[in-house]
Amino acid sequence: MYGYMGKSLTIDLTKNQFSTEPLDRERARKFLGGRGLGARALFDHDITVDAFDEKNPVIIATGPLTGALFTGSKFVFITKSPLTGIFNDSYCGGSFASEIKFAGYDMITILGKAAKPSYIYIYNDKIEVRDAGHLWGLGSDETESALKKELGREFKVVTIGPAGEKLVPYACVSTDFYHQAGRAGAGAVLGAKNIKAIAIKGSQGIKVAEPDKLFSFVVNELPVMFKNSVFGENRIRYGTSYTTTSTNALGIMPTRNFQTGTFENIDDINAFAMRERIVERDKACYGCQVPCGKYSVVKKGKYVGTKVVGPEYETIGLLGSNCGVGEIEAIAKANLLCDQLGLDTMSAGSAIAFAMECFERGILTKDDVDGLDLRFGNDDAQMELIRKIAFREGIGDILAQGVKKASEIIGKGSEEFAIHSKGLELAAYDPRGAFAMGLAYATASRGGCHRRAKPVDVPGLSQDEYSSFGWKGNAALVERLQDFREIVHSALICDPALRFGFEMKLKGLTDVINMVTGMDFTFDELSLMADRIATLARAYNVKQGITRKDDTLPSRILNQPLPEGPGKGQIIGQETMDRMLDEYYELRGWDKETGVPTKETLERMGLDFIEL
Repeated sequence: MYGYMGKSLTIDLTKNQFSTEPLDRERARKFLGGRGLGARALFDHDITVDAFDEKNPVIIATGPLTGALFTGSKFVFITKSPLTGIFNDSYCGGSFASEIKFAGYDMITILGKAAKPSYIYIYNDKIEVRDAGHLWGLGSDETESALKKELGREFKVVTIGPAGEKLVPYACVSTDFYHQAGRAGAGAVLGAKNIKAIAIKGSQGIKVAEPDKLFSFVVNELPVMFKNSVFGENRIRYGTSYTTTSTNALGIMPTRNFQTGTFENIDDINAFAMRERIVERDKACYGCQVPCGKYSVVKKGKYVGTKVVGPEYETIGLLGSNCGVGEIEAIAKANLLCDQLGLDTMSAGSAIAFAMECFERGILTKDDVDGLDLRFGNDDAQMELIRKIAFREGIGDILAQGVKKASEIIGKGSEEFAIHSKGLELAAYDPRGAFAMGLAYATASRGGCHRRAKPVDVPGLSQDEYSSFGWKGNAALVERLQDFREIVHSALICDPALRFGFEMKLKGLTDVINMVTGMDFTFDELSLMADRIATLARAYNVKQGITRKDDTLPSRILNQPLPEGPGKGQIIGQETMDRMLDEYYELRGWDKETGVPTKETLERMGLDFIEL
């Protein structure tokens, strides 16, 4: 099979057994790879078990474009989230993805639980589960350094940090020191399986159907697309931090736990401040033409010497403005701490902002928070709280459970400003200034996520096509953006690179997929595939008890107006939310009353093996 290695690897930690299976060509035709094939593989296992049950699989999936010299080769962890209890797909860049395929695999499934702290060793067809006692307790960066010294620098490594060992439900997985599969706790699921790291090396090549045509496209056409892109040059110069320039202007920059969408110190944390004050050089993932990564070094102040790739926009928004922290140097340090300890910067930032608001409202006292001064903007307290969360100490143990559960424990009305959807903390876009973003959050398969769709400042779209402060057109826009990303995340390439670098649409992506696979997909076939994958993930969540009632937004976001900015006074409200959901469900073929895919839709999608 062109673009594929043709087999998957299963590792049973409990039995210490390893097996390979040929890739199912029919499944590849229906689900492509990455998110699609991984989601389908979940249904081969017991999907009713708890996230920390040893029967809950961790699936590491690549796609046909992974390693094929097209922009941004990524891989995805797919499992049940310990944070939300529903579907989780968490993506990561770097070089690990391509190495999976160089070792001969399209997908790796990890089952069971190791008897003691261990790491998985893969060198082509040599598979071992090795002792990791000497690594347990180390930071993610220390673990990777130790394994590269032990095995050789040519090995690619993914690791968890202390937060994953402590089963923090939003513990991340790290690779290449500065890349993370951040959201919804894949690192904690590995920790529950006693897996500290995976080290992989391969020596096999990837065959593509039309290498000359693909090479010509990458060399001749992509640069033209990049040059003509609205965001292209700024994407290289500033990376994702460039988004700060639009979100603050639009009034949707999360500020002080989403109390407002405009941050008064934006000039000290935005893309320009970051480039001028800390960025040293640009960095690209394997096979990517868009070097959006920024290797940064803090040059002055109390955090001098801090080295990190980033911060990315979401980190700036959620560890920065959302916590009232107004210095890019402090955000870089908080970013590094989260990376080393193995925490998702987004959920950690949201949890800290939530605690800060509780503190300022008097819901939490100094005694409740271990003597910390948790006023907004106190970066010293933020650093200590990051450590406490990772090691689950004191107030950190409560915040480690995410804002949904933390608010349930703390109570006293704090539930009203716990900013999450389905238990996943929202990304760094306040949907009160972009109502379609609210629908995207509410319908995303893993919770309050911007990766399924980000209908904010979409190039080439006018207000005639969607409504920033209404409902018309938003359902169709969200569905279209979600469907495009279903294919992007299944082919497995980098969606920010496409959006900011090349603005490629599904038709162009169809052509590239065919150059690599030779499978002659039609545009209509991939459109149906996208709908199929979205419905498959929804079916998984329905099996976990998710219905229409869960497709909602935090009370603050739904019912309170923005106090300033272009969206001043705007309220999404339940009526607008209901109208967007009604239209969205109709487009998807899901029941309007329940949000459950209908039997007819499942049959039309070829998903009739699922009973709902």
